[in-house]
Amino acid sequence: MKITTQGNGIKIGPRLEDKIASKMAKFDKYFGDEGTLNVRIRPEGAKMVIEITMKLDGKIYRAEARDEDILTGVDKTVDKLESQIRRQKTKFLKKKKDYPGIVNYLEDDGGADFDFEDEQDDKITKRKQFALRPMTTEDAILQLEMLGHDFYVYLDSDTNSVCIIYKRNDGGYGLLEPEY
Repeated sequence: MKITTQGNGIKIGPRLEDKIASKMAKFDKYFGDEGTLNVRIRPEGAKMVIEITMKLDGKIYRAEARDEDILTGVDKTVDKLESQIRRQKTKFLKKKKDYPGIVNYLEDDGGADFDFEDEQDDKITKRKQFALRPMTTEDAILQLEMLGHDFYVYLDSDTNSVCIIYKRNDGGYGLLEPEY
């Protein structure tokens, strides 16, 4: 796996990079040399925030943890990411019979490719651009869960319109279908 380590407000030395790379080696058993890992470390008060984003065949997995020690935080984040991967794999296997289209979609090409761009503006603090991919609502829900986000923007393959799926406080999902 290709590993990129970034420090926002902190300098990452070669020894720390090597230690982080050795901790990330456990993902080789799942994916081999395919995919990329982006490790971002930033201070937040007295703690360090460690964010790991894994991109593999168009699928995106993301986990974040806070700790006073960087390596302990990396361990926590890796554990969260590994748990998320196992949970998604289990969900896929359970739903394979119910939703064969989802499994085929995720095997072919799931997820969005993100381009991150920071802008200095009074109200907009971050911009993201990504390609919309046609998918069904079920596919969008799976992507939402894999990313661990509260909402997901996608191109609905049935209506050919841009839609937003989001998590509701009651545990269900909401769907926004704009008229234009």
